[in-house]
Amino acid sequence: MILEGRELTVRYPGAGRPAVDGVSLGVAAGELVALVGPNGSGKSTLVRALLGAIRPERGEATVAGRPVATLARAELARQVGVVVQREEPAFVLRVAEFVELGRYPHLGALTPPGADDRRAVQEALQRTDAWDLRDRPIDTLSGGEWQRVRLARALAQRPRLLVLDEPTAALDVRHAMELLELVRGLTAEGLGTLMITHELNLAARYAERMVLLDQGRVAAQGRPTEVLTQPVLTRVFGWPVAVTTWCDGSPQVVPLKPGEVGTGN
Repeated sequence: MILEGRELTVRYPGAGRPAVDGVSLGVAAGELVALVGPNGSGKSTLVRALLGAIRPERGEATVAGRPVATLARAELARQVGVVVQREEPAFVLRVAEFVELGRYPHLGALTPPGADDRRAVQEALQRTDAWDLRDRPIDTLSGGEWQRVRLARALAQRPRLLVLDEPTAALDVRHAMELLELVRGLTAEGLGTLMITHELNLAARYAERMVLLDQGRVAAQGRPTEVLTQPVLTRVFGWPVAVTTWCDGSPQVVPLKPGEVGTGN
């Protein structure tokens, strides 16, 4: 496993119950794992514990087999590329300059970027179909372009694992699908990916495994067909749903109107 958490428990000061309670989760090379659940279910807290941003009350998180608490931030960044949900850059940079920020974990404090760094930036921009944007100011990008460029910055780190927080938020259907196709391709090439998302149906089509959290605990985990079941989803989300099967075999979730009776599986 590139990233693994074992029996992680996180409790915030003064809280009556843990935000994360005994959760185990792992991501291997070439695997896309989707972390899903209602608002406030503990997804963000779990990811922060996995990446060493907060110290768990119990349990341990490891990156490439090493306790995350022992890793310097630059060393962690050489292993894990993170694309957060929201980001407001302090300065307006050109796209190539912004993506070059992903090379900082590989450079010393005063070391200027070299040929390998420029090559990594070019490869990342080309891989995300953003090479033609390289001279554009980042404040001129559309939502879909901005997501591709932020992903390129993470890829410029040349990490072994990507962590994506709501990567399709605010994207239209085309740009959401383009982004997930790109991520799926990167994963097929051996990159591990942990994706936090509310998009259950998209996650079901792209993820090998899903982990469903409910009030800080694992409500279900496994293949999408094992996780996205009508009884479990209705209980966890507190709303009736029907679950149907798409032609590729993936489960698809349909929220029901009040009084409506589902006809799915």
